[in-house]
Amino acid sequence: MFLRLSVFTIFGLGLLATTACAQDSATRQLPTRWDLQTCLDYAKKNNIQLNSLRLTARTAQQNYLLSRAQREPNLQAGAGLTYTHSKNANPVVGGFQTQSSFSNSLSLSSGMTLYNGGYISNDIKQKNLEIESANLNILQTENDITLSITQAYLAILLAKENVVYVQDLVTTSMAQVDQGRKQYEAGSIARNAYIELQAQMATDKYNFVTAQNAVRTNKITLKQLLQLSITDSFDIVTPDTVMSKEAVPALDQVVATALRDRPEIKNGELGIEISRYDLLKARAAYLPILTASANLSSGYSNNQHDDYFKQLDNNFFQQAGLSLSIPIFNRRVAKTNVENAKIEIEQSQLNLKNVQTSLALTIEQAYINVVNAQGQYDAAVEGLRANQESFRIAGEQLKVGAANIVDYLQQKTQYTQAFQVYIQAKYNAALSIRIYDFYMGIAVKL
Repeated sequence: MFLRLSVFTIFGLGLLATTACAQDSATRQLPTRWDLQTCLDYAKKNNIQLNSLRLTARTAQQNYLLSRAQREPNLQAGAGLTYTHSKNANPVVGGFQTQSSFSNSLSLSSGMTLYNGGYISNDIKQKNLEIESANLNILQTENDITLSITQAYLAILLAKENVVYVQDLVTTSMAQVDQGRKQYEAGSIARNAYIELQAQMATDKYNFVTAQNAVRTNKITLKQLLQLSITDSFDIVTPDTVMSKEAVPALDQVVATALRDRPEIKNGELGIEISRYDLLKARAAYLPILTASANLSSGYSNNQHDDYFKQLDNNFFQQAGLSLSIPIFNRRVAKTNVENAKIEIEQSQLNLKNVQTSLALTIEQAYINVVNAQGQYDAAVEGLRANQESFRIAGEQLKVGAANIVDYLQQKTQYTQAFQVYIQAKYNAALSIRIYDFYMGIAVKL
């Protein structure tokens, strides 16, 4: 069933320990009652997995800026200060003579790549595509979270509606037990019939507690998906109505739209383009590299007679040059990189084909789920209507003594089962059509 969340779904979307995501509720100003859109907006803004992917996108942006900067020249400045002290033998007067000297050097150098086979240009284009890919990863994860939160939200609505229904059964059972007690005391019914009414009331109370626990459990599931702390109060808004029957778009139309617009498809296409730039960059190793360089330097020494600035002027050195590096043999490094890049392109193409096939099959399954769910919903409505009327008639017959307790309780069990089938079918139909429409690009709304 759609509304039974698997452990994999919950934990696969970044379910973390509650204490790890606990924050100061006073600073977050969280609502106490959440509608579906509020849940989705909050998750898109605060989900840890999404925020981690946003950091990855920021890293990709920095890598792009770094790649662009490789076109620019570098500039380095240097300065040196040297003091020398030595003792040298003096052949004239004998003994040793102490000598000390001081020198200073200054330099400024720059280098720039003029041509490298298009490596820098292709790297810039590749890094720009990696930014797009990182952003598409964010959108893809947002889509996964949207479906999981919608599933959890509808599970709470189902559980809440079941609570209201079971509570009505408890109220009815209590009234029947009270009426049965009076009839038993008046001798109108046997003791075993009265006991059966009491047993049914106990069963209804048990089911009521179970239904309440299902609401609490499903709320915890949604809180965990939203990564709220245990101290945050939480309840959802119950809409007036939940539409379960809607027009179902044609399967081929939805598949065509999804294969054109879904982020996982665009990401697969980008993967191929990124791999192709790896190939272009690898081929650049076969081509020569032309670089330009320039250097300015000067120095001073106290062993010379001119003053400091005069020496800097006299020793001023300028140099500019071009350097051409031509690859001849690199022990198969370039060829291996080129062949690996070709393999990477083929792998990216296979990945895209796999994503396309998987997405098409998923949408087809979603279509089948919609058709089945709406058919089950129609049948459940008819079954509920028939069992509701039969239960009503059995209740009237019991009041006037035209039916026994066993027949009445049997009819009540059938009505209970019919209602539970109905609400399950109702929310399955509501969820399945929203999942199917979501692949069409239609936003999820109740």
